[in-house]
Amino acid sequence: MADIILGIESSCDDTSAAVISDGVLLSSVIASQEVHRAYGGVVPELASRAHQANIVPVVSEALSRAGVKGSELSAIAFTRGPGLLGSLLVGTSFAKGLAISLGCPLIEVNHLQGHLLAGFVQQKDVPFRHPSFPYLCLLVSGGNSQIVRVDSPLEFEILGQTIDDAVGEAFDKCSKMMGLGYPGGPIVDKLAKQGDPHRFKFAKPHMPGYDYSFSGIKTSLLYFVRDEMAKDPEFMEKNKEDICASFQRCLIDILMDKLVLAAKDTGIKEVAIGGGVSANSELRARITEEGEKRGWNTYLPEFKFTTDNAAMIAIAGYYHYLAGERTTLDVAPAARASQL
Repeated sequence: MADIILGIESSCDDTSAAVISDGVLLSSVIASQEVHRAYGGVVPELASRAHQANIVPVVSEALSRAGVKGSELSAIAFTRGPGLLGSLLVGTSFAKGLAISLGCPLIEVNHLQGHLLAGFVQQKDVPFRHPSFPYLCLLVSGGNSQIVRVDSPLEFEILGQTIDDAVGEAFDKCSKMMGLGYPGGPIVDKLAKQGDPHRFKFAKPHMPGYDYSFSGIKTSLLYFVRDEMAKDPEFMEKNKEDICASFQRCLIDILMDKLVLAAKDTGIKEVAIGGGVSANSELRARITEEGEKRGWNTYLPEFKFTTDNAAMIAIAGYYHYLAGERTTLDVAPAARASQL
């Protein structure tokens, strides 16, 4: 009999449900929240209210598309954290209630584990290519920036991480400061394609080991634009493409320098990226370029698996299920659940 897992993801502002059978994706449904664009960022209270409205129809649609009845589920996997507490509470509570009603096992999943294992989601009629163990994963998103060594589906070691802001946050704050809109990453990436990445220079922090810092580069950008606009109020509008290209190049230089160092020191040549920022076109091009130069086998997730999605939660839950792990009903969401 097949092991069928329902995955539920509600860590931020996307309500998502997915169904996998023996590791093969049967359905994936995501309801995004447009309300946050007006505020230039996710408003936690609005996010949790939208999750409450979306979660029932999203889960129902995922099961319907998969052709699976609730009684056929082997387990329900859900995101316990990290994320926004109110959003996590909606997903956790719903998963518990559904598990009780179906008499179905419950499995908690760390959101970051989901991103690390997104490449292991098999799709019908799509060639299945995934990293071999051990591999290095550059995990980059709005809330996290890490280099993780993955030794098995359930064994992870964080080699380096940001000591302050995540790289996705740096993209968002750049966009907000320049009045470009939210979410900032795709906007900056689009404008950067039209600009000169070598025109402007921004300060790069010098961190020991594999750790990152992105607060300084944001300050460097702020002061640079302020000083230039004091000379010419139209400076930012005239040069926004070059500013975005130069800023993006600096961020990716920082990421790639550490990843190259980690790969060299560990001798690992299986390299993947994950998380929302892994959709960035410049990052994807750079990691591919470095891979060809250094003999890496590189793995880039499909764009639909870069953002928060329940397919990655379902596949992570699948591996936990196979390992015999189960979660008790007294589990609580953890906004800062950092342990992989």
